[in-house]
Amino acid sequence: MSARPALTAVLGDEGLRLFFPLAALHAALWPFLWVVVHGFQLPGASALPSGLWHAHELIFGSYGAALIGFITTAIPEWSDTQRLRGRPLFILVGLWAAGRTAGFVGADALAVAGGIADLLWLFALPLYVAAVSWRKRTTRLAAMVGWLSALALTGATARLGFLTGDADLARTGLHLAALVFLGLLALVLARIGVPVTNLVLDPSEETSPYRPHPGRRNLAPGLVALVTAGSLAGWSPAVTAYLTIAAGAAFLDRVAEGFVGREAARAEILALSGSSLLAGVGLLLVGAARLGAPFPETAALHLSLMGGLGLGVLAVFAIAGLFHTGRPLPLPRAARVAFALLVLAALARALPDLGALPSPPGPPHALAATLWAAAFLVWLKAYWPFLSTPRAPDSGGC
Repeated sequence: MSARPALTAVLGDEGLRLFFPLAALHAALWPFLWVVVHGFQLPGASALPSGLWHAHELIFGSYGAALIGFITTAIPEWSDTQRLRGRPLFILVGLWAAGRTAGFVGADALAVAGGIADLLWLFALPLYVAAVSWRKRTTRLAAMVGWLSALALTGATARLGFLTGDADLARTGLHLAALVFLGLLALVLARIGVPVTNLVLDPSEETSPYRPHPGRRNLAPGLVALVTAGSLAGWSPAVTAYLTIAAGAAFLDRVAEGFVGREAARAEILALSGSSLLAGVGLLLVGAARLGAPFPETAALHLSLMGGLGLGVLAVFAIAGLFHTGRPLPLPRAARVAFALLVLAALARALPDLGALPSPPGPPHALAATLWAAAFLVWLKAYWPFLSTPRAPDSGGC
C-alpha cells in the first residue's frame, strides 16, 4: 500500500483545494469578529474609519482568496494547460496572508507591508492569465485579463487611500472594486452556468439541451463595466443610477434563463440563479437610492455583495468542490443548508435597513454575522474531507 501524501502536497495540488478553505475561514471569522467581538471598531485602526477596513477585508480578503482559487483552477481547465501546483500556490497564499495581517485588526502601522503583499498577488493574476493566453494564442481569456487588471488597479487605489489617510480615495477604490467583483461574478456565472445546467438536464453528457441566447452572455458584465466607467468619469449620480438599474436588470435577465423546467428547483440551478437575483435586486435598489429612495445605498450594496456575490462564491465552492475531487452531482445536503444560511444572512443584514423588516433583537447585525459565519463553516465542514483527500487519477474538472 502506498503512503498517503502529506496534507501540504494534497492542498498544493490545485488552487481550489488551498484557497477555498482559506476563503471560507476568513469569511466566517472576519465579519463575526468585526460585528460581535469588536463592536464595529478595530483595535489597530486610527487614521481611517474602521468600516473601510471591513469593506476591504470582505472584498480582498474573503473574496480575494476565493478568486485566487478560482483563477488558478479554472484558467488551466479553460485553456487546456498545466495547472499551478506546489510552490507558486504557496507563494500566493503567503502574499494573501500577509495582506490580512493589517486588515485583521485594522493596523495602520502594517498597512504598507500588507498593501505591497496584496498588490503583488492582485497584479500576478492578470499577468498569469495573460501569459496563458499568449502561450495558447487565444483571445478567449481577454475579458478575464481586463477584469482582473481592473481589480488590481482599484485595489491599488484603495490601498493608496489607506496609506495616505485619504478616506474618500479609499472609499472610491473600494466602491469600484466592488463593482469589478460584480462584473467578474457576471462573467463567471455566464461561463459556468451553461455546463452545469446541461449536466443537470442530461447527466450522461451526451446532449446539450440548454443553449442560452449568445447575445445575453456578456450583457450583465458589459453593463457593470459601463457603470464602473461612468463612476470613474464622474458622471452625475442620476446617470450612474440609471446605469446601475440597467445592470441590475441584466442580472435579472440571467435569472429568467434559469427556468429550464422542473430541474430549475435543483440546488445547483437555484444557487446560480439566486446569485444573479440577489445581485440584480441589490443593484436595482442602489440605483433607486441614488434617485432619492428612502433607504441607504449601503443596505442595497450589502444585498448585492453579501447576497449575490456571496451566494455565487459559495455555489462555486460547492459545485467545483465536487467536480474537482471526482464526485458527481447532486450537491450534498450540507451545501443546500449553507446556501439557505447565506441567503438568510444577507436578508437579515439588508432588509431592516431597507425598511422591509424590523431590526432583529440583539446587537446590530449580530444575527446576520452569525448566519453568514455558519454558512461558510457548514460548507467547510462538509467539504474539507473531499479537499484534503488526494485527487483520484480519473477525476475530471468542471
